[in-house]
Amino acid sequence: MKKEYQFKYGEGYQSFLLNPQYVIQELHAKAIQPVEDVVKEIGRILDDPIASAPFNTLFKAGDKVTIVVSDITRLLKLHDYLPTIVNRLNGLGIPDEDMLILTATGTHRGQTPEEKKKIVGEEVYARIEVVDHDCDHSEMVYVGTTPRGTEVVVNRLVVDRKVILTGGIVHHLMAGFGGGRKSIIPGVASRKTIAQNHLHSLDPNAEQSNPLIGVGALINNPLHEDMVDGTGLVNPDFLINTIMHTDGRIAKFVAGHWLKAWEEGCAWADENYGVPIDKQADLVIASCGGFPKDISLYQSTKTLFNAALAVKPGGTILLLAECREGAGADEFFGWSEPLKEKTLDPELRKNFTIPGYIFYAAVESAAKAKVILYSEIESELVKPMGMIGANSFAEAIELAGVDQENQDVILMPYGGATIPLYQKR
Repeated sequence: MKKEYQFKYGEGYQSFLLNPQYVIQELHAKAIQPVEDVVKEIGRILDDPIASAPFNTLFKAGDKVTIVVSDITRLLKLHDYLPTIVNRLNGLGIPDEDMLILTATGTHRGQTPEEKKKIVGEEVYARIEVVDHDCDHSEMVYVGTTPRGTEVVVNRLVVDRKVILTGGIVHHLMAGFGGGRKSIIPGVASRKTIAQNHLHSLDPNAEQSNPLIGVGALINNPLHEDMVDGTGLVNPDFLINTIMHTDGRIAKFVAGHWLKAWEEGCAWADENYGVPIDKQADLVIASCGGFPKDISLYQSTKTLFNAALAVKPGGTILLLAECREGAGADEFFGWSEPLKEKTLDPELRKNFTIPGYIFYAAVESAAKAKVILYSEIESELVKPMGMIGANSFAEAIELAGVDQENQDVILMPYGGATIPLYQKR
């Protein structure tokens, strides 16, 4: 008897039938009690932060404050608690006009006015100026060089001002985890700084990804450690990071010192979103969890990389990702040319970009397993990467061999937020 499963796709769902006897695991985060009273919890963590003096002692009248927020690809329900932070600053004698919100776009595109309003909420958008960081054109300041040689050049708006970092802690392919120091590098850094830092993603001795980086990897991860060293040169004043549950609610806040509080949040995320698996599967069916997590292929690769941890070498991954914005980075598919010419690795080392590395890592994943991508993207665009594209879900189901019998299947309905743990890291 087959069972119907529904996975999110864009702002809707796709349904498919599968014999449940072949499903060895359906990966979900632990049952987590979300934050019920957001305003009360924010007040508590501001008064009793981690490894930091209380919020009220760090800010005073006359301070110019920059609040760094994530861009549209990482919606964190800021509108639920940003007014509380702004009002707290008002109560300390800091008026709205002495505050500014800076979106940590990294190398991403800027935000539309409607997107800015969606990120910070209508109330704050009407009160506080919201500015996009532009890694090529914003006014920048050199603040020093890290021990690994990264020249740290950042947006002037995080220098000589009090800085509050907001962001989301999620598992991350290169940096181990998002959030924290990533709000500075790559968030508000220059393109050159970002490239120098992210070059640590490649193995210095072989044409492959650096084996020291990876999902959840922090110890000896040179990319992460360089980010920490670079952020230390800015030394933000306070951090409030959010961990989102797969259902879109806020699961946890951490607040306090920009590094120590963030590290506590990472440990919590690893404990609650890492899902042990007994064995890898012949077939992994994974959804990013819908919009905006599947807004582009660039964002959807997070789910691809997680699914790759759950599939047997030579197995099949069926990835549901609408990708309404296509690649999500103008240059992304441009890396297909050096790939065809077998010069991808040297070209990326010479002209490193984050979209270039995401492309590179996706090609590595597609070389280890058969990847069927169900999306709005033309199949010819992903073909050079080793992926098989499908614009029809029925076609994708057939190409992935979902109806095949006697195969182990792992289901990942929230592939970007559930991390298969097959071997202890």
